[in-house]
Amino acid sequence: MIKSVCGYCGVGCGIEFDELKLVGDLAYPTNEGLICAKGASELQSVLTATRLLRVKSRDNIDEEYKEIGWDEAIEKIAIKISQTNPKNIAFYLSGQLMTEDYYIANKLAKGFIGTNHLDTNSRTCMASAVVAHKKVFGVDYVPVRMDDLKESDLLILVGANPAEAHVVLFNKIKKLKKQGLKLIVIDPRLTESAKYADLYLPIKVGADIDFLNLVAIRLIEDNKIDEEFVYNHCNDYDALKKQLLKLPKTKLLKRTGLSKELFEEFIQMFYENENIISAWTMGLNQSSQGTDKNFALINLHLLSGKICKKGNGPFSLTGQPNAMGGREVGGLATMLAVHLDYNEENVAKVNEFWNTTNTPTSNGLTAVEIFEEALKENIEVLIICHTDPIYHLPNRKKMEKAISKIGLVIEINAYENSETAAFAHIRLPASPWGEKEGTQTNLDRTITKQERLTRRSIDCKDDWEIFASIAQKLGYGDKFNYSCPEDIFKEYQKMCYLSKDAHLDIYKTSYAELRTKPFIWGKGLFDKKEFLTPNKKANLFFVTNKLLSEKTNKIYPFTLLTGRTRDQWHSGTKTGFVDSLNKFKKHNFVEINSDDAKELEIKDGEKVIIQSQRGELVSFAKIVDTILPKTIFIPITNREINFLTDDLLDPLSKEPDYNHSAVKIKKVYSTNYEIK
Repeated sequence: MIKSVCGYCGVGCGIEFDELKLVGDLAYPTNEGLICAKGASELQSVLTATRLLRVKSRDNIDEEYKEIGWDEAIEKIAIKISQTNPKNIAFYLSGQLMTEDYYIANKLAKGFIGTNHLDTNSRTCMASAVVAHKKVFGVDYVPVRMDDLKESDLLILVGANPAEAHVVLFNKIKKLKKQGLKLIVIDPRLTESAKYADLYLPIKVGADIDFLNLVAIRLIEDNKIDEEFVYNHCNDYDALKKQLLKLPKTKLLKRTGLSKELFEEFIQMFYENENIISAWTMGLNQSSQGTDKNFALINLHLLSGKICKKGNGPFSLTGQPNAMGGREVGGLATMLAVHLDYNEENVAKVNEFWNTTNTPTSNGLTAVEIFEEALKENIEVLIICHTDPIYHLPNRKKMEKAISKIGLVIEINAYENSETAAFAHIRLPASPWGEKEGTQTNLDRTITKQERLTRRSIDCKDDWEIFASIAQKLGYGDKFNYSCPEDIFKEYQKMCYLSKDAHLDIYKTSYAELRTKPFIWGKGLFDKKEFLTPNKKANLFFVTNKLLSEKTNKIYPFTLLTGRTRDQWHSGTKTGFVDSLNKFKKHNFVEINSDDAKELEIKDGEKVIIQSQRGELVSFAKIVDTILPKTIFIPITNREINFLTDDLLDPLSKEPDYNHSAVKIKKVYSTNYEIK
């Protein structure tokens, strides 16, 4: 048996491969033998007919692709990069990459090409949590681990649906519920997770800050503040208290759409349970005030002292398998490397470590900002790796127009059928999960070794090899002379010594150890109730609901929600072609409240058109009583979802506001509308 780790969601389940099938690893602590349908079928995605297996090139996106050799492709890329100002070069990476791949891409872009425009699709899911962690704690650190749930009395899910997005984690939650764990779910939809809740709060879309502030006010008024913790370990409590108590409680409750009785039930459960964990994901993060929502939730843990001890704390649920690893190496435009921010001292450290002088000195463009600059014809080269921005970035028509203005778009991918492929000039076939090795970090800081399970397709390369080849062709060969991923990992481990207070203690493990057991970095970082802020105290932030998201109106009276479904992964590039994942459910649907459907004379299963001021798509109505009126839900498996969404960004995290787009929905009477 070969032991490895699943390459889908952030849970990071240990798996075993016996040449015939994948099974859960009974000895692995994260999943203890459990595995979801996606994970069990992952090898099928490696063998799918949709694989990209040859290098392809064209001079113009109106032309057909031609197959060329690797040397010719790398030569073309290197020549163009060498002729282009670094300010006009951008990299867009993915949480699907191994940490070693991420490290080499970050080193090449920032350290040697000299561009700070290197971002990742983690920007679209975790950036708000990253910014909040750094501002509150002084470091991007998730202070809760999955094992902590065993010590907790109450789990609060807000803006998260792990029953479908983190399946194995939720199976563990269901098991813990039988042992006494209480569950509260706060969501505009009665999700699969909410069906298991002891208390479900059907909050109005966009009212999270109002609700969380209302809870904070009650903690103050009912003398439930942990004053010893707050005054000794937090900054700005008195100012926060003064501002919170000025807020109109009746108005806050009205905005949430919740009854006074439901709110009181929540408060009583909060008071009755000693150990509390809150968990969230895209429902809070993907917002024009995503960072503020994180602040408001973390405030509750700081005010009540339910943090820095087992079974307590705020638990950000990372979506992708290695989004955490990307954050560790510095794979965001707002980071330099190994959790270092851009400043003069850190740039000097990084230049010395990499033996370069090219490192930029300030933040670069984030995901949507890269495309906004492309609209102005300020981006000449864009390297995209294992992600599909034309599918997943908001306001798709705008993104398509932007990418069309870029002179050279390079797509590094394992699969043929991305939406971005139509706009690329060079396509490089990369090894997918199962054909490569490296490390990844799951949602609770656990690093696991991913092993190669099958031979690599003949003309494919690992991502780190591709980036190293570009570096060598650019003349940086002696700085990128690696023979295997372990060489890269060892260099990365040494760089981790540069991290603030050496909290990123990845240097304590090795490839040999990781082949037999996972490693958890940053163990006990906050055990002494000391944080990595200048005075070692956590920062409290006062925030209010500024109503920045797109508002509904008479023309567009519905609010669009987006999210995952259990058996599909993003656009279905891999899972969409696995029979066992597609035989039970329709994946093209839009949930609409039964009262709204009746008013619009829409019946279950009928073809409907959904429109925003940016675009439209056609789908099938799914009539439900599990979503609030004037709210609809479309899964992100629908490849056309972002023709509808708004490209409004959170001003702090630059994360798009995917869950508040104003739309209208109507029955399709004409046969002219086709569903792709």
